[in-house]
Amino acid sequence: MSVSAAPSETQQALAKLTPYFWRALCLSVLAGLLVLAPTAYMFEVYDRVVNSRNATTLAMLTLAVLLAIGVMEVLEWARSETLCEAGAALDRALAPRVFNAIHAAHLRQGGAVGAQPMIDLRTVRDFFHGPVLGAVMETPVALVMLVMLFVIHPLLGWVSLAGAVLQVGLSWLNERSTSPALLGANQSDMGARAYADGTLRHSDVIAAMGMEKDMRHRWLARHEESLGLQSQASDRAGVFQALGKMLQTTLSSALLGLGAWLVMHDQLFGGPGMLIVGSVLGGRVLAPLVQMVSQWRAVVQARAAWGRLGQLLERLPASGQGMPLPKPRGRVTVEGLVAGASAGAPPFVKGVAFSLQPGEMLAVLGASAAGKTTLARMLMGLWSPVAGSVRLDGVDVSVWNKAELGPYVGYVPQDVELLEGTLAENIVRFGEMDEKAMVDAAQAVGVHTWITSLPQGYATPVGVAGVMLSGGQRQRIALARALYGNPVFVVLDEPNASLDEVGHAALSRALQEFKARGTTFVVMTHLPSVLAVADKLLIMQGGGQQAFGPRDDVLAALRNASAGTPAVATAARAA
Repeated sequence: MSVSAAPSETQQALAKLTPYFWRALCLSVLAGLLVLAPTAYMFEVYDRVVNSRNATTLAMLTLAVLLAIGVMEVLEWARSETLCEAGAALDRALAPRVFNAIHAAHLRQGGAVGAQPMIDLRTVRDFFHGPVLGAVMETPVALVMLVMLFVIHPLLGWVSLAGAVLQVGLSWLNERSTSPALLGANQSDMGARAYADGTLRHSDVIAAMGMEKDMRHRWLARHEESLGLQSQASDRAGVFQALGKMLQTTLSSALLGLGAWLVMHDQLFGGPGMLIVGSVLGGRVLAPLVQMVSQWRAVVQARAAWGRLGQLLERLPASGQGMPLPKPRGRVTVEGLVAGASAGAPPFVKGVAFSLQPGEMLAVLGASAAGKTTLARMLMGLWSPVAGSVRLDGVDVSVWNKAELGPYVGYVPQDVELLEGTLAENIVRFGEMDEKAMVDAAQAVGVHTWITSLPQGYATPVGVAGVMLSGGQRQRIALARALYGNPVFVVLDEPNASLDEVGHAALSRALQEFKARGTTFVVMTHLPSVLAVADKLLIMQGGGQQAFGPRDDVLAALRNASAGTPAVATAARAA
């Protein structure tokens, strides 16, 4: 006996919208039936008013049809609002997960995902109050009208049914013809946008070295590919849209002519007046299908966006809350750490093992591509190891809830970028502001005096990615952010990269001060002033651990060694 798979997150979110869909469907049915009010009005006017020439009857009939039309418009508005609320409810249900998944994907894949999932979520949300879903909601009314045609005369019903089948066939052909081109156009457009975003991030390099022309040509090639596929899909969709409208018009005329033939043979139920009724009903039977054919591009885009969202959330499932853990003290244990790589390639980090007690500082040395940055990310739990573990007070940091762990740790990556906001918001990590802790962190890295000298002080905006600040200022604000709240464990990846001599001295003082408070540090650096503060030293080469131990012992061994990496030897001599 097979066991059905559990519904996905997107399916569960969609299932919760069932009450909205039922409400919208009921409103659609009521509004759809009122569409016949103008036709009924026409018959009553010809039958009663023209024969009786009674102005009161005309006025009452006109009032009734205006009321019916008003109610119909209100019902359609209510349906549109209901579907809009459904889209908003879906957005509220999925947006937090999509946001977290984007960040998780970025950690694993770099910038490969970007903001596309948010665009996909907006596409799906907008689809809810678009014309296609409204047309789907009108399908039950079309079936009612098809039954009415069969009641008037079976031949009219069968002709209308044949027209509906042909319209469904056109929809299927439209799908087969346009979907590949539309999906290809969407992929090309996403690639072109991602490429443009990449060039903007490196606009200074591109402009300085005259690369704009070549970059523009490469972007235009992708953009034109997208435009070509979109044009191809639009041309094909236009053909099917025209055929659908032609079929709808032809069916109305065919039903009118067929009704006349039935009247001539006294076979039409209800008499000659049913000629027009049959034609109107036939047009309403095909109306939802024609709407879907004309808006098929929206269907393809929403379906593709929904599929990508489902794949993203399935690939990056939500992390469990887990049991709340006590505040860590800063004891770090690394055991047999191995970081993965692509198939057949050597691992980035292999066999790294060390331990630190609260208040100790480890300096990590190694040449470029030695694995220092990978180690830093794994120490923060940003990358899960292939083997081994990083434990903080005995708990694996890769599975520790980051929202719970975050206030107790600090991190400065190799490439520092601040988030758009004020200096204060960046230092306090955009959380609830503790002014005393904020000033303490700023003073520790020597930026408090500079900040208070600014016209807006701590409320000074930093701009997108901190562009309003110099490289050294960004670095020191990032250091203050890492030290905010007296964290117990801090990892700094080349924190002196953009610092001047004053900044180096401030960094050394901050390390000494927070070590005295019990903060455990791991610092990737070659700076002699930082090495002088370190308690232990780790030497990395080719992703592996070459040496580890007390700082003076490792440096003495390096000085006596006949061979070593140039960077490490230089650091040893400087220390």
